[in-house]
Amino acid sequence: MSIITFMSNGKEQTGKTLSAVAIATLMGIQHNMKILLVSTAKDSSTLNNCFFPKHRNKFVPQNKFLGNNMNGIDNMQSGMSGLIRMAKANKIEPETIRNYTKVVFKDSVLEVLLSGNEVEEDISTYYPEIIKMANQYYDWVIVDLDEDIDVPTRRIIINDSNLVVYNLSQRLLSIDNFMVEKSHSKLLSSFKTIALVGKHDKFSKYTAKNITRYMGERNQVLTIPYNTLYFEAAEEATVPDFFINSRNVDKEDRNYLFIQEVKRAGEAIRYRLQELQMRM
Repeated sequence: MSIITFMSNGKEQTGKTLSAVAIATLMGIQHNMKILLVSTAKDSSTLNNCFFPKHRNKFVPQNKFLGNNMNGIDNMQSGMSGLIRMAKANKIEPETIRNYTKVVFKDSVLEVLLSGNEVEEDISTYYPEIIKMANQYYDWVIVDLDEDIDVPTRRIIINDSNLVVYNLSQRLLSIDNFMVEKSHSKLLSSFKTIALVGKHDKFSKYTAKNITRYMGERNQVLTIPYNTLYFEAAEEATVPDFFINSRNVDKEDRNYLFIQEVKRAGEAIRYRLQELQMRM
């Protein structure tokens, strides 16, 4: 049972949320793990749109893989807001957290805990408690850490994490900024942190190998390539369909590189967690 936190420096678009979604979805399909994907943003519409449609049109096929409803309570009490009410009343338990999640797959290998802008301003102070509680029930708790959360709460969540995935863009300035931050941060320079480049363009000279060499890393940095069909699926609530239909594509398929890199990222996270466990 592990907490994996996806974070960035908040100064640029890195594709952090969609990188977390891709890895969580494919790992859930491949390994049949119990995975909880947690949104900490005031507006979790990006995450919601990946899985749960507001409406259908002729461009979007019916999704046959979704559970598509809550785990036993109504929408007014769902998500983080409902859990915070329970936490305030000291009634929160690991097993009850899934009563407030949305099920992505019918066999519940992936669930989503959405935040909401209707809750109180002090919502973030309860995040660490809820995340740690969820970690007692799920195999992986993947936290999409929002940059607007107050610094003390962010620090607690990061320190409680078993692994931190630092998201950066495929720009020299972003890479240099990360290297500077890393030189001043015990966390970022530790084995507990993995670098990931989102929206990666294979035609850029800043390839994964070149970035790895430039940064002086031992292991090749992770990448989530830009993929048009995936980004469309993330707006149409068909991300599960996309991965189900693409997981066994061959090298001639346009989605092959994307799927392979998402697999590599997921497996790298899994192996790093195993290595960290052995070091304890």
